Amino acid sequence: MNMIYADTHCHLDFDAFDEDRDAVLERARTSGLAFLINPGVDLASSQSALHLASLWPGRVYAACGFHPHYSAACSNKDALLALRQLASQPGVRALGEIGLDYYRNLAPQVVQREVFIAQLALAKELELPIIVHNRDADADTQAILLDWIQSLPFGSRLRQNPGVLHAFSGSSAMAAALGAEGFCFGIGGPITYANADLRREICSGLPLSQLLTETDAPYLTPHPYRGKRNEPGNIPLIIETLANLHQKDAAEIGAITTANARRVFGIV
Repeated sequence: MNMIYADTHCHLDFDAFDEDRDAVLERARTSGLAFLINPGVDLASSQSALHLASLWPGRVYAACGFHPHYSAACSNKDALLALRQLASQPGVRALGEIGLDYYRNLAPQVVQREVFIAQLALAKELELPIIVHNRDADADTQAILLDWIQSLPFGSRLRQNPGVLHAFSGSSAMAAALGAEGFCFGIGGPITYANADLRREICSGLPLSQLLTETDAPYLTPHPYRGKRNEPGNIPLIIETLANLHQKDAAEIGAITTANARRVFGIV
């Protein structure tokens, strides 16, 4: 497929890629990958994401943050200070992966909310867009994000490009509320699944200017490779589904979503 695309959420630092990381990235490059964003889930993985960005400048960019599963490790000033130092480094284009996960509840919900809000304050300070994880926490996620948006200075670039709702699976009402504030929506492998009719219906109503493509590799592998390790080179399968939903050419969808990613993450 002759197209250019971006993977705005890939955990290339995870050990699932230890044996063939270079080959994975090269396969993606030859299939049209312009760049990818590698979000951290804690301090160690954020450091790893920065290291990968230094190895492949212009092709891999880092995001730094504490995933809600690891919120308890970020509930002190030292951890937040360390995160601030990491997030201030060149190559970091977002604060993430941050948010709420009430499905697994690996950290107490009150701690998740406190750490989410603290990291949003850091994103505001550093003028970094955010990569938001939300699972079974729609109401709290939406309320916290709307409060954060209202707190931003009027001159902040984040008012136009605040970030992305990763692996978006919320309602059309949630999409409307957060889309009106400039948020983008991460679209990945699940949109290709046979049981994802509602997800596809909601996605078909989202403006193309607010869609980002992502794999969440090594997870959420698209059809027909579901069950196998995911990797950035699978993005064209997601783009094909988006093209069908929006009745556009796949190459056009690739160009639009890549331009969206450049805008959100400040990548020239």
